[in-house]
Amino acid sequence: MTQAPEIPEATRRRHDREIVALAVPAFGALVAEPLFVMADSAIVGHLGTAQLAGLGVASALLTTAVSVFVFLAYATTAAVARRVGAGDLRAAIRQGMDGIWLALLLGTAVISVVLPLAPGIVDLFGASATAAPYATTYLRVSALGIPAMLVVLAATGVLRGLQRTRTPLFVAVGGFVANAGLNAGLVYGAGLGIAGSAWGTVIAQCGMAAVYLTVVVRGARRHGASLRPDAAGIRASAQAGVPLLVRTLSLRAILMIATAVAARLGDADIAAHQILLSLWSLLSFALDAIAIAGQAIIGRYLGAGDARGAREACRRMVQWGIASGVVLGLLVVVARPLFLPLFTSDSVVRNTALPALLLVAISQPVCGIVYVLDGVLMGAGDGPYLAGAMVVTLAVFAPAALLVPTLGGGLTALWVAMTLMMAIRMLTLWLRSRSGRWIVTGATR
Repeated sequence: MTQAPEIPEATRRRHDREIVALAVPAFGALVAEPLFVMADSAIVGHLGTAQLAGLGVASALLTTAVSVFVFLAYATTAAVARRVGAGDLRAAIRQGMDGIWLALLLGTAVISVVLPLAPGIVDLFGASATAAPYATTYLRVSALGIPAMLVVLAATGVLRGLQRTRTPLFVAVGGFVANAGLNAGLVYGAGLGIAGSAWGTVIAQCGMAAVYLTVVVRGARRHGASLRPDAAGIRASAQAGVPLLVRTLSLRAILMIATAVAARLGDADIAAHQILLSLWSLLSFALDAIAIAGQAIIGRYLGAGDARGAREACRRMVQWGIASGVVLGLLVVVARPLFLPLFTSDSVVRNTALPALLLVAISQPVCGIVYVLDGVLMGAGDGPYLAGAMVVTLAVFAPAALLVPTLGGGLTALWVAMTLMMAIRMLTLWLRSRSGRWIVTGATR
């Protein structure tokens, strides 16, 4: 980042209050999301192994499909926050409605593909003959909730942009509780089996979407914003989301390549890799919460024309990211004797995972910087740069990872490549933040 004088103590405290106020509820909402899958797994697991295997395949497909459209939250947060900073709440909510209409259109399109092709998609992902019927049933029923899931993403972006992260937390927790209760009642009480679990999730997601829409519609009426779909606004939302879609797809490709390479290394390696990837994802929730705060705060400062405030907020959030990464890394090192036995009693898997686990710990401060700067540039609406940087990262990571089975080094070498990937991301994001080219003020970029 560009050189700047030391941030005054009063300013640091103000930034800290803003970061905590936005990041802590965001962290709670992020943690609540994977609990949906955990609740489904716990309930369906008692039906039988085939049902649980089918759920595993279908939920992985749904999670991938929905995560591809996470740009609905990111792009909407940045656009809404800019207009909030500019003092135009009417335009901010109007922008949010465009994102919600886009979510509904995309959700409808996904349903039209998934419903007729569900059996073929399940077979493509290698489900066994016994698990495939259950996976198909769950996928088809749950697909009906995809529009609601995407509306939840877009509406979450609206509220984050409005600097309201507590509401998504309350909705996420309420959705989890409703999902668990509905699943138990429909699976066992109504005797619907795995279909009951899917219907419970659909109803819970629709309920969450209804709560969000109620909040947004009330805000629109309060500030006189139109609720009707606007073709130009929807098109603008889609255009803003395309670079972030490229970024997300590149990141998903990196994770898929890593998993494919680990699978080629052997059963112990892929088992250890999945354990490490689960931990890596869990740690990312804490760091991503700061990034979400960054999206909202940076967008607001730039919308208000406060370039200096945006720079200072960026610097302070980077400090938070580094400190959080150091703390998380130390926790991983201290907890490693307890962590691995939670997942496996196989000494071979543990010994395979241990060296790579230390790499995960060491890389956390780097991850902290990456997540924060990612959020800062998203908040600035710098999507094209983020897309290009991630494509470059993928281009470097792919050959490095694919050479691991040939050159040797096993899982540790693969996680060296993963650490290299994060270092490249840090370098590209740091160069952009240092250049200052991301600082474009005004209600729109």
